[in-house]
Amino acid sequence: MCAAHANVQPNIAPPPDLSRLCIHTVTTRPWSLDEAIAHYALAGVSGITVWRDALAGDEPRAAGQRIRDAGLAPVSLCRGGFFPARAAGDRAAAIDDNRRAIDVAAALGAPLLVLVPGADPGQPLDVSRGQIREGIEAVLPHALAAGVRLGVEPLHPMYAATRSAINTLRQANELCEALDSPWLGAVVDVYHLWWDPDLGREIARAGAAGRLWAFHISDWVTPTDILTDRALMGEGCIPIRQIRGWMERAGFDGYHEVEIFSTRRWTQEQRAYLREIVAAYLAHS
Repeated sequence: MCAAHANVQPNIAPPPDLSRLCIHTVTTRPWSLDEAIAHYALAGVSGITVWRDALAGDEPRAAGQRIRDAGLAPVSLCRGGFFPARAAGDRAAAIDDNRRAIDVAAALGAPLLVLVPGADPGQPLDVSRGQIREGIEAVLPHALAAGVRLGVEPLHPMYAATRSAINTLRQANELCEALDSPWLGAVVDVYHLWWDPDLGREIARAGAAGRLWAFHISDWVTPTDILTDRALMGEGCIPIRQIRGWMERAGFDGYHEVEIFSTRRWTQEQRAYLREIVAAYLAHS
């Protein structure tokens, strides 16, 4: 656990209910989509973010209807992006894949497609950043036609080589401002951004521009495997309540999305784990 434990966060009251709680299907990866839908609904969860692998072999429109019939909101689809590549053919394939992802989100009834921007370790970061901009610019007309917003998610700098050349909210804000589309905004994931001394200011910047579209929560423990060792809220050092306060003061009133990659938690009995998620959300978010 980090030295600055969540219990010493500023005194912001935790959410009083589950009306804004959303869970990503990857958080409970052992469950099928239908199992996740059923168990989330029984637990009182309000929203679900669907990962594309959870839809394998499923028809998105029918899946979206099952989600709504269970009383859940389809909050977003994860994930698009991964635009950079040295080969032009690979970049074109990524653009085509993102157009398909937009279509899936629209059929599912999810208003947002989360973009993990991507990177290529064989080229400079500024080249990858230029390709990210070009890729998003290429798919924005498709997003407009489908009525699906695109959310740029900055990732922790340790992912800069292979997963995202966009590593701060400032970079995401600058990208959104450069492309200047009402269909493009920012995703704030506390796991990736909590360390940034400019985070509060950049959240306010995104909020003032109307581009603050998603809020992902989990916690950071030490030592950590950054890829598959995220923790439940309250188990680590991320000041989640403080960041939530910044989000809400910036005008964000959307879902709080629990997104936890954890090899340890995936081996756990998932119904018990879900109960822990709900309890941690109420106590520490």
